[in-house]
Amino acid sequence: MAVADVFINYRTGDGDKTAALIDHELSRRFGRDRAFRASKSIAPGSAYPDALLTGLRRSSVLLAIIGPDWTNFRARLHDPEDWVRKEILEAFASGIPVIPVLDGRKTDRLNKADLPDELARLADLQSIPFDGHDAEACLKRLGDLVAGIAGLRDLDRDAAPAPTPNSVTNSTGDVHGTTVQSRDFTGDVGGTVVKGSNGPVHTGQGNIYQNSQHVSGGRHFSGNGMTYYEGDHHGDNRHRFGDADRREGDDA
Repeated sequence: MAVADVFINYRTGDGDKTAALIDHELSRRFGRDRAFRASKSIAPGSAYPDALLTGLRRSSVLLAIIGPDWTNFRARLHDPEDWVRKEILEAFASGIPVIPVLDGRKTDRLNKADLPDELARLADLQSIPFDGHDAEACLKRLGDLVAGIAGLRDLDRDAAPAPTPNSVTNSTGDVHGTTVQSRDFTGDVGGTVVKGSNGPVHTGQGNIYQNSQHVSGGRHFSGNGMTYYEGDHHGDNRHRFGDADRREGDDA
């Protein structure tokens, strides 16, 4: 039997649909064998008591799906042969973390008064809500939680294509306004940082000129083969047009 990292504990008729939904998402995200759910994981003809206990003891966390009628099965929760009860008690005895998953908006946190003494500690455990109307977000949160506990490898990330060498990717998401994204910085960064620049860098306000010279009071026009200075110039200022060179005041 393959090692299952997440054991899904549920009662048929109260939380079994949510158990199947969680199993499907965990199996998709982490691999089919990473989640144990009895109706899927126990092969026909197998001795299910042994398979259940073996699967549980090999798991890193148990998800107890608590439906709205879970505590209404009082007689079964007191029955030593009830498998929902057995699995939870086995997890307690084995030191396996148990996470109550409250299935549906009408499902409240467990109350010790509604539980047999052996299961009373369930009421003290931090639970996680599961709202079928927001199933995608709930499944994402639950998957992140069990991944951290069990150290699961996320197949979604493995399937993402690796960036090509020297490619630029955007990790800032949707931006309204001005954003600056940089890479390969370590430590605290305050103020303006420019790294690895080839060419002009502007960090303030105003214009920036490339391949041009500044003449006080004049404008800049620059490009391949031409530089034009406008204004009142004295000395050796020139207009350059390609290979032609003409001084101010010279006859044409």
